[in-house]
Amino acid sequence: MKETALVVGASGIIGSNLAQELLRHGWTTYGLARNPSTDVAGLRPVAADLLDPASLATALADVQPTHVFITSWLRQDTEAENIRVNGGMVRNLLDALSPKGTVQHVALVTGLKHYLGPFDAYAKSGTLPLTPVREEHPRLPLNNFYYAQEDEVYAAAARDGFGWSVHRPHTVIGKAVGNQMNMGTTLAVYATICKETGRKFQFPGSEAQWNGLSDVTDARILAKQLVWAATTEGARNQAFNIVNGDVFRWSWLWGRLADWFGVEAAGFDGTVRPLEAELANDTDLWREIATRHNLAEPNLHRLASAWHTDLDLGRPIEVMTDMAKSRKLGFLVYQPTDESFFDLFEQLRTDRLIP
Repeated sequence: MKETALVVGASGIIGSNLAQELLRHGWTTYGLARNPSTDVAGLRPVAADLLDPASLATALADVQPTHVFITSWLRQDTEAENIRVNGGMVRNLLDALSPKGTVQHVALVTGLKHYLGPFDAYAKSGTLPLTPVREEHPRLPLNNFYYAQEDEVYAAAARDGFGWSVHRPHTVIGKAVGNQMNMGTTLAVYATICKETGRKFQFPGSEAQWNGLSDVTDARILAKQLVWAATTEGARNQAFNIVNGDVFRWSWLWGRLADWFGVEAAGFDGTVRPLEAELANDTDLWREIATRHNLAEPNLHRLASAWHTDLDLGRPIEVMTDMAKSRKLGFLVYQPTDESFFDLFEQLRTDRLIP
């Protein structure tokens, strides 16, 4: 059977880059979302609500995927609700696909909260992991919607006989509008506001993040690992970390980002200065900037996810990721992190999302 992919969350940072990677490899590719994007040439849109089994059954009636890639989630107010909603979305999807009998592989994208804990306990004292984080680290004794999503995949795999892979990126750098976790675009918007107003480009996070080692995940390298794991027998039924392959310190990278925008960088000054507060009163200002420069998105909050950037940059420890497991199995792709940011900024400018 020809490879047919169903990308769930195809409008997001991860899903859109994955769809492009699959199409480059000649896969028939469907993109499922509540409001699927038509920006990716060749992607076949599927409009469905993962919380509505009837909606899924109707939307997927004529879709018979061999490979399913789950890159979508919905943020809720509590971790209990995150578990109920996001675990339910995975279960509803796999239940809808089960009668078809066509699925050979399901890939689930989660992240480093697997090791750091859920949002309401994110890397706080008492839940700090050993670093670099490794796939063999045990689950934390905390409720975590990533664990619920994994368990739904494992149960469906046992029922239906397909293989699976789990992918755990660090902060994902790539383009998407309306995404809930989007550090690269958030920093681009912040730097643009600094340039327009003369503010300093102030590092918002902790001393540990400023001085410690870190890494990130380019959405393009994650897409390549997802395709690799789906087509490599040795990767079957495995969980994998995925980052660019280099490490850096924000004290090195921050000035390079500032230079790209032509703004003055200011590092950690002894105080955590959350971006959510810094940008709280800039909604009207961004709308003015967008109007003056004829930008495509005047809504600041569809571009910037300051809350998530604050979580990542405010952590009290350095966080980096071990990649030995997939390297040993043959996944050797590498991406320089500064180029991940610079490539994104160029794309945002080309697409008229920043001036």
